[in-house]
Amino acid sequence: MKIVLAPMEGVVDATMRHMLTDIGGVDQCVTEFVRISDRLLPRKVFYRLSPELLNGGKTASGVPVIVQLLGNNPEVMAMNACRAAKLGAPGIDLNFGCPAKTVNKNRGGAVLLQFPEEIYSIVKKVRDEVPADVPVTAKMRLGFADKTLALENASAIADAGADGLAVHARTKVEGYKPPAHWEWIARIREAIDIPVTANGEVWDYQDYLKCREVSGCDDVMIGRGLIASPDLGLLINSHNRGEEFEPMSWPCMLSVLEDYLERVVVQMAPKYVHGRLKQWLKMMQRRYPQAEQMLQEMRTLKEVGEVRDFLQAYKAQAI
Repeated sequence: MKIVLAPMEGVVDATMRHMLTDIGGVDQCVTEFVRISDRLLPRKVFYRLSPELLNGGKTASGVPVIVQLLGNNPEVMAMNACRAAKLGAPGIDLNFGCPAKTVNKNRGGAVLLQFPEEIYSIVKKVRDEVPADVPVTAKMRLGFADKTLALENASAIADAGADGLAVHARTKVEGYKPPAHWEWIARIREAIDIPVTANGEVWDYQDYLKCREVSGCDDVMIGRGLIASPDLGLLINSHNRGEEFEPMSWPCMLSVLEDYLERVVVQMAPKYVHGRLKQWLKMMQRRYPQAEQMLQEMRTLKEVGEVRDFLQAYKAQAI
């Protein structure tokens, strides 16, 4: 029963993966997608998007980080998958789910769900070329405009030799609007003979239980739910063991945010730092109502120094 941290471009980078796996309750991570076009990418690109490759393909707390690739050329995808594997990636994941217009217009991500034969070709070429001991998985949505080809796409991925499939239970057109159609994941799971991971609209323990019940999947991939509630993985594991769980308090979360700020300062140009902190606070409002007030009070802050001072003062008042 694995909990997988979902890939989220511009959100779940190496710094966020470090923070969430350090808190605990996450069994596996997937990188933001590495965009593959027409050439073999230099090693530095893989190290930039997955610095965990320099640590045996794991976060500092020991959680494996799968490298995700996005593209449409089977040969070039396979070349880059082999490079990622050689650099130490514990697994390769192929993106057939990204709904972004800029990605789709270049025939990447969810747009390929209109062409099951192309998906088959990409997965098969990658699986054939990547060493057998390195798992090759894929992530897909239920379709592009509708769910007509959901089972055909899943079968194409399985028949091409993939070792597993994560399914985001919405179409590209449905985006991130609730509900997630977990019943469709059940249909896919029954139609193919590789492990299936359920993804979409898991915000709390009850959602987790319902997702597993409806989809029939043991493994669940969570994205926004873990960003909003960083201790959600711990909560799920504790409840599954029948143990009491003490939720992370707001003052404790402020300490996490302080650590996050300092890590972002090292990783990003100063002009982007405040935006990344505000982004996490905005997503955290679902769990912590205090985050909304905090956002309002720091809305005009942009300099790293003033953001740091504000956060320290805010934490002192909260304790």
